[in-house]
Amino acid sequence: MAGPTTAERGERQQESSGPPSARRFRRPHLRTIVILAVAAVLLGAGATWVLYGSSWLRVEHVSVSGTRVLTPAAVRDVAAVPVGAPMVSVDTDGIEARLRRELPRIGAVDVVRSWPHGIGLKVTERTPVLLLKSGGKFVEVDDEGVRFATVSQAPKGVPALELSLSRAGSAAASLRRFGADRLVREAVRVAGDLPDAVARDTRTVQVRSYDDISLELGDRRTVAWGSSESGRAKARALTALMKAAPGARHFDVTVPTAPASSGS
Repeated sequence: MAGPTTAERGERQQESSGPPSARRFRRPHLRTIVILAVAAVLLGAGATWVLYGSSWLRVEHVSVSGTRVLTPAAVRDVAAVPVGAPMVSVDTDGIEARLRRELPRIGAVDVVRSWPHGIGLKVTERTPVLLLKSGGKFVEVDDEGVRFATVSQAPKGVPALELSLSRAGSAAASLRRFGADRLVREAVRVAGDLPDAVARDTRTVQVRSYDDISLELGDRRTVAWGSSESGRAKARALTALMKAAPGARHFDVTVPTAPASSGS
């Protein structure tokens, strides 16, 4: 039998001398492709079953932390976490929105999955800094000026807020320009700027207009504060004034660079 011709030998030598990467590359067989595709489908189906169909990753308990006035039971009732449902299907954003909407005392809440069986509700309640009297009850106002709850008994250590907003004169102009909600926020700013010792002794924050905010202290001493502007400077001036005139009954820091005291 005759051997390969010279031309055939040249073609074989050319093929064997090609780049190594070309010699190593082989198209996968159809059977391999089918096997890989079936494996991927089975893996996806298995993961879906574990997450949604099995009893391994389902909600079994709901924990609540951070409550002070609210009870954990009340928070759980409003949250309505679907116990027994797959963990992955729990709508954490929806639960957070529902808690903030139906329990205004909640300022912030974080709903977290605690795998494999728990849902945690981490609550931050609003803290009242002022109280508005309303029909024998008290509306709690937080440090953002949000009126978040009405209670029958005033919390201890929280000053009352009096809105003495006249419908005539400069007070009426202030009310029309800023609105009651803005004036409440201005009172909150004043309460937040008070020196600690004064804040503990403050019984009432009275708002007559934007530029006329005053304080009544526990021993009937009064402080004319003015607007909420320059709060830190006014706090420093009031502290110095009280030290210099401890027997005074009235303090005026509406102009913090020229504070004054009177009475004895």
